[in-house]
Amino acid sequence: MLQKFEIQGVHHVVDDNLRKYVTKKIGGLDKYISKHTRLSAHGEVFLKESKAKNKVNCSCEVTLFLPHQTIAVTESALNMYAAVDIAEAKLKLRLKKYKDLNDTSKIHQRLLARLRR
Repeated sequence: MLQKFEIQGVHHVVDDNLRKYVTKKIGGLDKYISKHTRLSAHGEVFLKESKAKNKVNCSCEVTLFLPHQTIAVTESALNMYAAVDIAEAKLKLRLKKYKDLNDTSKIHQRLLARLRR
């Protein structure tokens, strides 16, 4: 679980079930972050609901503040739970890419492998 994690609703009341769901989905993405980065990571989730011409549009905006980068994902869907699921999938891909680029142990291994050749 992320140490610092905030969930806020904009034009939408966040009930306990939705709060637990978002905490489980987005808060559980810390396994894609290195242990050193995990200590200083901070996450914010904004759940927005807008109504226009008899249509309800729900959006989920997730921002993760990491040591070398800020990752932001915004997704919209007809249902708040669906928007959270899609945002979680996109965030997972971006965190894997972040971990590959910023993992120092892999960089050291690559450098040592080149020197050994």
